[in-house]
Amino acid sequence: MRCNQFTRVVSRRQMLGASGCGIGQVALAALLGQHTRAESDPRRHSTLAPKPLHFPARARRIIFLFMWGGPSHVDLFDPKPRLKTESGKPLSGKSVGSDRDDLGELLDSPFRFARHGESGLWISELFPHLARHADRLCVINSMHTEGSAHGEALLRLHTGQANLVRPSVGSWVSYGLGCENEDLPAFITISPPRGHGGVQNYGNAFLPAVHQGTAIGSAEIPISESKVSNLANSQLNPGEQREQLDLIQSLNAHHLREATVDPQIEGLIASYELAFRMQSTMPRIMSLDDESKSTLDLYGIGSEPTDNFGRQCLLARKFSELGVRYIQVSTNYTWDHHQKVHEGHVAESAKVDRPIAGLLGDLAQRGLLEDTLVLWGAEFGRTPMAENGDGRNHHPGAFTMWMAGGGVRGGLAYGKTDDFGYAPVENPVHMHDLHATLLHALGLDHERLTYRHAGRDFRLTDVHGNVVREILA
Repeated sequence: MRCNQFTRVVSRRQMLGASGCGIGQVALAALLGQHTRAESDPRRHSTLAPKPLHFPARARRIIFLFMWGGPSHVDLFDPKPRLKTESGKPLSGKSVGSDRDDLGELLDSPFRFARHGESGLWISELFPHLARHADRLCVINSMHTEGSAHGEALLRLHTGQANLVRPSVGSWVSYGLGCENEDLPAFITISPPRGHGGVQNYGNAFLPAVHQGTAIGSAEIPISESKVSNLANSQLNPGEQREQLDLIQSLNAHHLREATVDPQIEGLIASYELAFRMQSTMPRIMSLDDESKSTLDLYGIGSEPTDNFGRQCLLARKFSELGVRYIQVSTNYTWDHHQKVHEGHVAESAKVDRPIAGLLGDLAQRGLLEDTLVLWGAEFGRTPMAENGDGRNHHPGAFTMWMAGGGVRGGLAYGKTDDFGYAPVENPVHMHDLHATLLHALGLDHERLTYRHAGRDFRLTDVHGNVVREILA
Protein backbone atom coordinates (compact mmCIF):
# COMPACT_ATOMS: atom_id res chain seq x y z
CA MET A 1 0.00 0.00 0.00
CA ARG A 2 1.11 3.65 -0.48
CA CYS A 3 0.39 6.41 2.08
CA ASN A 4 1.91 9.34 0.14
CA GLN A 5 4.77 10.13 -2.16
CA PHE A 6 7.32 10.28 0.64
CA THR A 7 6.48 6.91 2.17
CA ARG A 8 7.86 3.68 0.92
CA VAL A 9 5.60 0.86 -0.13
CA VAL A 10 4.78 -1.36 2.85
CA SER A 11 3.34 -4.83 2.46
CA ARG A 12 0.43 -6.13 4.52
CA ARG A 13 2.78 -8.58 6.28
CA GLN A 14 5.21 -5.80 7.23
CA MET A 15 2.39 -3.61 8.52
CA LEU A 16 0.95 -6.42 10.73
CA GLY A 17 4.42 -7.28 12.02
CA ALA A 18 5.17 -3.70 12.99
CA SER A 19 1.75 -3.32 14.59
CA GLY A 20 2.24 -6.52 16.56
CA CYS A 21 5.49 -5.23 18.02
CA GLY A 22 3.78 -2.00 18.95
CA ILE A 23 0.95 -3.81 20.69
CA GLY A 24 3.49 -5.93 22.58
CA GLN A 25 5.36 -2.82 23.71
CA VAL A 26 2.12 -1.24 24.90
CA ALA A 27 1.19 -4.41 26.81
CA LEU A 28 4.65 -4.59 28.40
CA ALA A 29 4.44 -0.95 29.45
CA ALA A 30 1.03 -1.59 30.97
CA LEU A 31 2.30 -4.61 32.92
CA LEU A 32 5.31 -2.67 34.19
CA GLY A 33 2.99 0.13 35.23
CA GLN A 34 0.79 -2.32 37.11
CA HIS A 35 3.86 -3.74 38.86
CA THR A 36 5.05 -0.27 39.84
CA ARG A 37 1.62 0.64 41.21
CA ALA A 38 1.44 -2.68 43.03
CA GLU A 39 4.76 -1.97 44.73
CA SER A 40 3.41 1.33 46.04
CA ASP A 41 0.00 -0.09 46.97
CA PRO A 42 -0.10 -1.25 50.62
CA ARG A 43 -2.72 -3.86 49.70
CA ARG A 44 -0.13 -5.85 47.80
CA HIS A 45 2.45 -6.03 50.60
CA SER A 46 1.00 -9.23 51.97
CA THR A 47 2.12 -10.34 55.40
CA LEU A 48 1.71 -13.87 54.03
CA ALA A 49 4.62 -13.58 51.61
CA PRO A 50 7.13 -16.44 52.09
CA LYS A 51 9.73 -15.59 54.73
CA PRO A 52 13.35 -16.66 55.22
CA LEU A 53 14.00 -19.65 57.46
CA HIS A 54 16.23 -19.70 60.52
CA PHE A 55 18.03 -22.76 59.14
CA PRO A 56 17.47 -25.36 56.38
CA ALA A 57 14.20 -27.25 56.82
CA ARG A 58 13.19 -30.81 56.08
CA ALA A 59 9.45 -30.00 56.09
CA ARG A 60 7.59 -27.29 54.23
CA ARG A 61 4.17 -27.94 55.75
CA ILE A 62 2.34 -29.84 58.50
CA ILE A 63 -0.86 -31.89 58.38
CA PHE A 64 -2.22 -32.48 61.89
CA LEU A 65 -4.76 -35.30 62.24
CA PHE A 66 -6.56 -34.45 65.49
CA MET A 67 -8.50 -37.22 67.26
CA TRP A 68 -10.78 -35.12 69.49
CA GLY A 69 -11.52 -36.75 72.83
CA GLY A 70 -8.37 -38.71 73.56
CA PRO A 71 -7.70 -42.19 72.10
CA SER A 72 -6.32 -44.84 74.45
CA HIS A 73 -2.61 -45.38 73.90
CA VAL A 74 -2.66 -48.76 75.65
CA ASP A 75 -5.27 -49.95 73.14
CA LEU A 76 -3.59 -48.60 70.00
CA PHE A 77 0.21 -48.14 70.06
CA ASP A 78 1.57 -48.97 73.53
CA PRO A 79 0.87 -52.64 74.41
CA LYS A 80 1.16 -53.64 78.06
CA PRO A 81 1.20 -57.42 78.76
CA ARG A 82 0.92 -56.80 82.52
CA LEU A 83 -2.53 -55.30 81.99
CA LYS A 84 -3.66 -58.76 80.89
CA THR A 85 -2.06 -60.64 83.76
CA GLU A 86 -3.17 -58.14 86.42
CA SER A 87 -6.49 -56.95 84.99
CA GLY A 88 -9.01 -56.34 87.77
CA LYS A 89 -6.34 -55.81 90.41
CA PRO A 90 -5.82 -52.40 92.08
CA LEU A 91 -2.93 -50.30 90.79
CA SER A 92 -0.78 -48.97 93.61
CA GLY A 93 0.32 -45.41 93.11
CA LYS A 94 3.71 -46.15 94.61
CA SER A 95 4.46 -48.63 91.83
CA VAL A 96 4.11 -45.92 89.16
CA GLY A 97 5.44 -42.87 91.01
CA SER A 98 2.12 -41.47 92.23
CA ASP A 99 1.36 -40.24 95.75
CA ARG A 100 -2.02 -41.95 95.73
CA ASP A 101 -2.28 -45.37 97.32
CA ASP A 102 -4.96 -46.87 95.10
CA LEU A 103 -5.40 -45.54 91.57
CA GLY A 104 -8.17 -47.97 90.65
CA GLU A 105 -8.57 -51.38 89.07
CA LEU A 106 -6.50 -52.20 86.01
CA LEU A 107 -8.34 -52.89 82.75
CA ASP A 108 -6.85 -55.18 80.14
CA SER A 109 -6.89 -54.13 76.49
CA PRO A 110 -9.32 -56.29 74.49
CA PHE A 111 -7.27 -55.81 71.32
CA ARG A 112 -4.40 -57.83 69.89
CA PHE A 113 -1.09 -56.19 69.02
CA ALA A 114 1.46 -57.29 66.44
CA ARG A 115 4.80 -56.08 65.13
CA HIS A 116 4.73 -54.55 61.66
CA GLY A 117 7.24 -53.59 58.98
CA GLU A 118 10.97 -54.14 59.01
CA SER A 119 11.12 -51.95 62.10
CA GLY A 120 8.76 -54.19 64.06
CA LEU A 121 6.61 -51.38 65.42
CA TRP A 122 3.79 -52.51 67.71
CA ILE A 123 0.38 -51.53 66.31
CA SER A 124 -3.08 -52.63 67.42
CA GLU A 125 -5.35 -54.72 65.24
CA LEU A 126 -7.62 -51.65 65.06
CA PHE A 127 -5.28 -50.05 62.48
CA PRO A 128 -4.64 -52.71 59.81
CA HIS A 129 -4.31 -50.17 56.97
CA LEU A 130 -2.02 -47.85 58.90
CA ALA A 131 0.12 -50.84 59.94
CA ARG A 132 1.27 -51.17 56.31
CA HIS A 133 3.03 -47.83 56.76
CA ALA A 134 4.78 -48.84 59.99
CA ASP A 135 8.24 -48.09 58.62
CA ARG A 136 7.14 -44.50 57.93
CA LEU A 137 5.91 -43.86 61.48
CA CYS A 138 7.80 -42.26 64.33
CA VAL A 139 5.73 -43.24 67.38
CA ILE A 140 6.26 -41.18 70.54
CA ASN A 141 4.98 -43.24 73.47
CA SER A 142 6.16 -40.87 76.20
CA MET A 143 4.03 -37.79 75.59
CA HIS A 144 2.74 -35.92 78.64
CA THR A 145 1.02 -32.61 79.34
CA GLU A 146 -1.08 -30.79 81.93
CA GLY A 147 -4.84 -30.53 82.15
CA SER A 148 -7.11 -33.45 82.91
CA ALA A 149 -10.13 -31.60 81.47
CA HIS A 150 -10.64 -31.45 77.70
CA GLY A 151 -10.80 -27.65 77.56
CA GLU A 152 -7.46 -27.07 79.23
CA ALA A 153 -5.74 -29.92 77.43
CA LEU A 154 -7.01 -28.81 74.00
CA LEU A 155 -5.73 -25.30 74.54
CA ARG A 156 -2.33 -26.59 75.62
CA LEU A 157 -2.20 -28.81 72.53
CA HIS A 158 -3.25 -26.06 70.14
CA THR A 159 -1.72 -22.93 71.72
CA GLY A 160 0.80 -24.10 74.31
CA GLN A 161 -1.08 -22.33 77.11
CA ALA A 162 -4.44 -22.61 78.83
CA ASN A 163 -4.61 -19.63 81.19
CA LEU A 164 -4.22 -16.83 78.63
CA VAL A 165 -5.37 -16.27 75.05
CA ARG A 166 -2.40 -17.19 72.87
CA PRO A 167 -1.87 -17.76 69.14
CA SER A 168 -2.42 -21.29 67.91
CA VAL A 169 0.33 -23.47 66.48
CA GLY A 170 -0.95 -22.95 62.93
CA SER A 171 -0.96 -19.19 63.42
CA TRP A 172 2.65 -19.25 64.59
CA VAL A 173 3.57 -21.33 61.53
CA SER A 174 1.74 -18.87 59.27
CA TYR A 175 3.52 -15.95 60.95
CA GLY A 176 6.91 -17.64 60.75
CA LEU A 177 6.75 -19.01 57.20
CA GLY A 178 4.11 -17.11 55.24
CA CYS A 179 2.31 -18.92 52.43
CA GLU A 180 3.44 -20.27 49.09
CA ASN A 181 0.14 -19.44 47.38
CA GLU A 182 -1.14 -15.87 47.35
CA ASP A 183 -4.70 -17.07 46.71
CA LEU A 184 -4.89 -19.28 49.80
CA PRO A 185 -4.33 -18.80 53.54
CA ALA A 186 -1.27 -20.30 55.19
CA PHE A 187 -3.39 -22.04 57.85
CA ILE A 188 -6.56 -24.04 57.18
CA THR A 189 -8.50 -26.07 59.74
CA ILE A 190 -10.93 -28.66 58.39
CA SER A 191 -13.94 -29.45 60.61
CA PRO A 192 -12.52 -27.78 63.75
CA PRO A 193 -14.03 -28.32 67.23
CA ARG A 194 -16.51 -25.72 68.42
CA GLY A 195 -16.16 -26.71 72.06
CA HIS A 196 -13.25 -26.98 74.50
CA GLY A 197 -11.73 -23.65 73.56
CA GLY A 198 -13.52 -23.27 70.22
CA VAL A 199 -11.97 -20.64 67.97
CA GLN A 200 -9.02 -20.18 70.33
CA ASN A 201 -7.76 -23.51 69.03
CA TYR A 202 -7.14 -21.92 65.64
CA GLY A 203 -7.09 -18.24 66.61
CA ASN A 204 -4.38 -15.69 65.98
CA ALA A 205 -4.73 -13.91 69.38
CA PHE A 206 -2.36 -10.91 69.19
CA LEU A 207 -0.76 -11.91 65.87
CA PRO A 208 -2.04 -10.01 62.79
CA ALA A 209 -5.52 -11.15 61.71
CA VAL A 210 -4.32 -12.76 58.48
CA HIS A 211 -2.69 -15.54 60.53
CA GLN A 212 -5.94 -16.85 61.99
CA GLY A 213 -6.87 -20.29 60.72
CA THR A 214 -9.48 -20.40 57.97
CA ALA A 215 -12.15 -22.81 59.15
CA ILE A 216 -14.03 -25.13 56.81
CA GLY A 217 -17.22 -26.25 58.55
CA SER A 218 -17.05 -27.65 62.08
CA ALA A 219 -16.56 -31.06 63.66
CA GLU A 220 -20.22 -32.02 63.90
CA ILE A 221 -21.06 -31.11 60.28
CA PRO A 222 -20.25 -33.60 57.47
CA ILE A 223 -17.48 -32.16 55.33
CA SER A 224 -19.56 -32.73 52.19
CA GLU A 225 -21.99 -30.11 53.56
CA SER A 226 -19.33 -27.73 54.91
CA LYS A 227 -18.00 -24.52 53.46
CA VAL A 228 -15.97 -21.47 54.36
CA SER A 229 -18.26 -19.02 56.13
CA ASN A 230 -19.08 -15.74 54.35
CA LEU A 231 -17.07 -16.68 51.27
CA ALA A 232 -19.82 -15.97 48.72
CA ASN A 233 -21.77 -12.73 48.34
CA SER A 234 -25.26 -13.26 46.93
CA GLN A 235 -26.02 -9.53 46.67
CA LEU A 236 -23.02 -8.14 44.79
CA ASN A 237 -21.25 -9.37 41.69
CA PRO A 238 -17.42 -9.58 41.69
CA GLY A 239 -17.00 -6.17 40.06
CA GLU A 240 -19.22 -4.47 42.62
CA GLN A 241 -17.46 -6.30 45.43
CA ARG A 242 -14.12 -5.08 44.11
CA GLU A 243 -15.36 -1.48 44.11
CA GLN A 244 -16.68 -1.83 47.64
CA LEU A 245 -13.45 -3.40 48.84
CA ASP A 246 -11.35 -0.72 47.15
CA LEU A 247 -13.21 1.92 49.14
CA ILE A 248 -12.67 0.08 52.41
CA GLN A 249 -9.03 -0.58 51.60
CA SER A 250 -8.41 3.07 50.75
CA LEU A 251 -9.54 3.95 54.27
CA ASN A 252 -7.35 1.22 55.72
CA ALA A 253 -4.40 2.45 53.68
CA HIS A 254 -4.98 5.98 54.95
CA HIS A 255 -4.87 4.75 58.54
CA LEU A 256 -1.73 2.76 57.77
CA ARG A 257 0.05 5.81 56.31
CA GLU A 258 -0.79 7.79 59.42
CA ALA A 259 0.39 5.01 61.71
CA THR A 260 3.50 4.34 59.56
CA VAL A 261 3.79 0.84 61.06
CA ASP A 262 0.80 -1.13 62.36
CA PRO A 263 0.85 -4.93 61.95
CA GLN A 264 -2.83 -5.18 62.87
CA ILE A 265 -3.92 -2.87 60.04
CA GLU A 266 -1.52 -4.59 57.66
CA GLY A 267 -3.00 -7.92 58.66
CA LEU A 268 -6.54 -6.60 58.13
CA ILE A 269 -5.68 -5.33 54.65
CA ALA A 270 -4.09 -8.65 53.74
CA SER A 271 -7.08 -10.59 55.14
CA TYR A 272 -9.59 -8.63 53.04
CA GLU A 273 -7.56 -9.10 49.87
CA LEU A 274 -7.08 -12.80 50.53
CA ALA A 275 -10.78 -13.32 51.23
CA PHE A 276 -11.65 -11.66 47.92
CA ARG A 277 -9.28 -13.91 45.97
CA MET A 278 -10.46 -17.04 47.80
CA GLN A 279 -13.95 -16.64 46.31
CA SER A 280 -12.67 -18.08 43.05
CA THR A 281 -10.07 -20.55 44.36
CA MET A 282 -11.76 -22.32 47.29
CA PRO A 283 -14.88 -23.73 45.56
CA ARG A 284 -12.70 -25.38 42.93
CA ILE A 285 -10.41 -26.95 45.54
CA MET A 286 -13.30 -28.10 47.72
CA SER A 287 -14.74 -30.05 44.81
CA LEU A 288 -13.45 -33.60 44.42
CA ASP A 289 -14.67 -33.91 40.83
CA ASP A 290 -11.12 -33.70 39.52
CA GLU A 291 -10.00 -36.77 41.47
CA SER A 292 -9.88 -40.25 39.94
CA LYS A 293 -11.97 -43.14 41.20
CA SER A 294 -8.82 -44.94 42.32
CA THR A 295 -7.87 -41.96 44.48
CA LEU A 296 -11.34 -41.76 46.01
CA ASP A 297 -11.19 -45.47 46.76
CA LEU A 298 -7.77 -45.08 48.33
CA TYR A 299 -9.25 -42.71 50.93
CA GLY A 300 -12.44 -44.73 51.42
CA ILE A 301 -14.62 -42.02 49.88
CA GLY A 302 -18.04 -43.22 48.79
CA SER A 303 -18.32 -45.94 51.41
CA GLU A 304 -19.02 -46.03 55.12
CA PRO A 305 -17.74 -45.46 57.71
CA THR A 306 -14.74 -43.85 55.98
CA ASP A 307 -16.40 -41.35 53.62
CA ASN A 308 -16.35 -38.26 55.86
CA PHE A 309 -12.82 -38.51 57.22
CA GLY A 310 -11.60 -39.68 53.82
CA ARG A 311 -12.90 -36.47 52.25
CA GLN A 312 -11.18 -34.43 54.96
CA CYS A 313 -7.85 -36.18 54.40
CA LEU A 314 -8.07 -35.78 50.62
CA LEU A 315 -8.73 -32.06 51.05
CA ALA A 316 -5.66 -31.89 53.28
CA ARG A 317 -3.57 -33.40 50.49
CA LYS A 318 -4.97 -30.93 47.94
CA PHE A 319 -4.23 -27.95 50.18
CA SER A 320 -0.73 -29.23 50.89
CA GLU A 321 -0.05 -29.47 47.15
CA LEU A 322 -1.10 -25.85 46.72
CA GLY A 323 1.26 -24.34 49.31
CA VAL A 324 -0.79 -24.18 52.52
CA ARG A 325 1.63 -24.42 55.43
CA TYR A 326 -0.50 -25.85 58.26
CA ILE A 327 -3.58 -27.99 57.74
CA GLN A 328 -5.54 -29.49 60.60
CA VAL A 329 -8.09 -32.27 60.14
CA SER A 330 -10.33 -33.03 63.13
CA THR A 331 -12.67 -35.82 64.04
CA ASN A 332 -15.84 -35.11 65.98
CA TYR A 333 -15.82 -35.38 69.78
CA THR A 334 -16.08 -39.16 69.58
CA TRP A 335 -12.92 -40.56 71.20
CA ASP A 336 -13.97 -39.82 74.80
CA HIS A 337 -14.79 -43.34 75.99
CA HIS A 338 -15.52 -43.24 79.70
CA GLN A 339 -17.39 -46.47 79.13
CA LYS A 340 -17.49 -49.12 76.41
CA VAL A 341 -13.92 -48.43 75.35
CA HIS A 342 -14.01 -51.60 73.24
CA GLU A 343 -17.07 -50.65 71.18
CA GLY A 344 -16.02 -47.01 70.97
CA HIS A 345 -12.48 -47.63 69.74
CA VAL A 346 -13.64 -50.20 67.20
CA ALA A 347 -16.10 -47.70 65.72
CA GLU A 348 -13.77 -44.69 65.69
CA SER A 349 -10.72 -46.53 64.39
CA ALA A 350 -12.76 -47.89 61.47
CA LYS A 351 -13.62 -44.32 60.45
CA VAL A 352 -10.02 -43.07 60.26
CA ASP A 353 -7.69 -46.03 59.62
CA ARG A 354 -8.16 -46.35 55.85
CA PRO A 355 -8.25 -42.57 55.17
CA ILE A 356 -5.05 -41.96 57.14
CA ALA A 357 -3.27 -44.79 55.36
CA GLY A 358 -4.59 -43.43 52.07
CA LEU A 359 -3.22 -39.98 52.87
CA LEU A 360 0.25 -41.31 53.69
CA GLY A 361 0.31 -43.43 50.53
CA ASP A 362 -0.97 -40.62 48.33
CA LEU A 363 1.54 -38.11 49.70
CA ALA A 364 4.37 -40.59 49.18
CA GLN A 365 3.29 -41.41 45.62
CA ARG A 366 3.24 -37.71 44.71
CA GLY A 367 6.62 -37.01 46.30
CA LEU A 368 5.03 -34.83 48.97
CA LEU A 369 5.67 -36.95 52.06
CA GLU A 370 9.38 -36.04 52.03
CA ASP A 371 8.58 -32.44 52.92
CA THR A 372 5.17 -32.86 54.58
CA LEU A 373 5.17 -33.63 58.29
CA VAL A 374 2.05 -35.61 59.22
CA LEU A 375 1.18 -35.53 62.93
CA TRP A 376 -1.45 -37.76 64.60
CA GLY A 377 -2.73 -37.41 68.13
CA ALA A 378 -5.02 -35.81 70.65
CA GLU A 379 -5.12 -33.70 73.80
CA PHE A 380 -4.28 -36.65 76.08
CA GLY A 381 -4.60 -40.43 76.42
CA ARG A 382 -6.65 -42.74 78.63
CA THR A 383 -5.95 -44.41 81.95
CA PRO A 384 -4.85 -48.03 82.19
CA MET A 385 -7.41 -48.27 85.00
CA ALA A 386 -11.10 -48.96 84.44
CA GLU A 387 -13.84 -46.37 84.74
CA ASN A 388 -17.52 -47.28 84.78
CA GLY A 389 -16.60 -50.93 84.43
CA ASP A 390 -15.48 -50.99 80.78
CA GLY A 391 -14.26 -47.43 80.09
CA ARG A 392 -11.14 -45.38 80.68
CA ASN A 393 -10.73 -41.88 82.14
CA HIS A 394 -8.70 -38.91 80.85
CA HIS A 395 -4.95 -39.29 81.25
CA PRO A 396 -2.59 -36.38 80.46
CA GLY A 397 0.30 -38.08 82.30
CA ALA A 398 1.19 -40.44 79.44
CA PHE A 399 -0.05 -40.92 75.90
CA THR A 400 1.03 -41.54 72.31
CA MET A 401 1.39 -39.31 69.27
CA TRP A 402 3.06 -40.23 66.01
CA MET A 403 4.65 -38.42 63.05
CA ALA A 404 5.50 -39.40 59.51
CA GLY A 405 7.44 -37.79 56.66
CA GLY A 406 8.95 -34.32 56.86
CA GLY A 407 12.37 -35.34 58.12
CA VAL A 408 11.46 -37.61 61.04
CA ARG A 409 12.91 -41.09 61.52
CA GLY A 410 10.48 -43.71 60.27
CA GLY A 411 10.05 -47.06 61.97
CA LEU A 412 11.00 -45.62 65.35
CA ALA A 413 9.30 -46.08 68.73
CA TYR A 414 10.59 -43.26 70.93
CA GLY A 415 10.18 -43.11 74.69
CA LYS A 416 8.66 -45.62 77.08
CA THR A 417 5.98 -45.77 79.72
CA ASP A 418 5.95 -48.07 82.74
CA ASP A 419 4.56 -51.60 82.67
CA PHE A 420 1.00 -50.28 82.84
CA GLY A 421 1.21 -47.20 80.56
CA TYR A 422 0.65 -44.83 83.46
CA ALA A 423 3.77 -42.61 83.31
CA PRO A 424 6.81 -42.05 81.07
CA VAL A 425 9.94 -43.78 82.30
CA GLU A 426 12.26 -43.15 79.33
CA ASN A 427 12.73 -40.05 77.14
CA PRO A 428 9.62 -38.13 78.27
CA VAL A 429 8.32 -35.62 75.70
CA HIS A 430 6.29 -32.68 76.97
CA MET A 431 3.82 -30.78 74.79
CA HIS A 432 6.25 -27.83 74.70
CA ASP A 433 8.93 -30.20 73.38
CA LEU A 434 6.58 -31.37 70.65
CA HIS A 435 5.87 -27.79 69.59
CA ALA A 436 9.58 -26.93 69.57
CA THR A 437 10.27 -29.99 67.40
CA LEU A 438 7.49 -29.17 64.92
CA LEU A 439 8.86 -25.67 64.41
CA HIS A 440 12.40 -27.03 64.08
CA ALA A 441 11.31 -29.40 61.31
CA LEU A 442 9.96 -26.36 59.45
CA GLY A 443 13.25 -24.48 59.78
CA LEU A 444 12.12 -22.27 62.65
CA ASP A 445 13.93 -21.83 65.98
CA HIS A 446 11.22 -21.83 68.66
CA GLU A 447 13.30 -19.43 70.78
CA ARG A 448 13.74 -16.95 67.90
CA LEU A 449 10.17 -17.08 66.55
CA THR A 450 8.79 -14.30 68.75
CA TYR A 451 6.23 -11.51 68.53
CA ARG A 452 6.34 -8.27 70.52
CA HIS A 453 3.11 -7.74 72.44
CA ALA A 454 2.20 -5.85 75.62
CA GLY A 455 5.80 -4.88 76.22
CA ARG A 456 7.47 -8.26 75.88
CA ASP A 457 8.33 -10.94 73.36
CA PHE A 458 6.00 -13.94 73.20
CA ARG A 459 6.65 -17.32 71.64
CA LEU A 460 4.72 -20.58 71.18
CA THR A 461 6.75 -22.46 73.79
CA ASP A 462 6.84 -19.55 76.29
CA VAL A 463 10.04 -20.21 78.33
CA HIS A 464 9.96 -23.98 77.85
CA GLY A 465 10.57 -26.61 75.22
CA ASN A 466 13.44 -28.65 73.85
CA VAL A 467 13.79 -30.00 70.31
CA VAL A 468 13.62 -33.81 70.35
CA ARG A 469 16.56 -34.27 67.98
CA GLU A 470 16.67 -38.05 68.38
CA ILE A 471 13.51 -38.46 66.28
CA LEU A 472 14.80 -36.33 63.39
CA ALA A 473 16.39 -38.02 60.38
